[in-house]
Amino acid sequence: MATKLKVLRAEHDLTQEDLAEILGTNQKVISTWESGKSVPRPAMMQKIEDYFHVPKEEIFFAAFNYLN
Repeated sequence: MATKLKVLRAEHDLTQEDLAEILGTNQKVISTWESGKSVPRPAMMQKIEDYFHVPKEEIFFAAFNYLN
């Protein structure tokens, strides 16, 4: 998840601060997601999906833990 979110953010030429403002959170939260220290809650996953137009399952594959 961390890598995919970081890639999407870079593809849209956004800083962590930019994405945080768009999502209504702060840069530190974005940083923890991108470092893999935490994952967004489902409502925030939906906001990210809506903004990037990428299915949340693709962005947060590991968080959904389909392999188990």
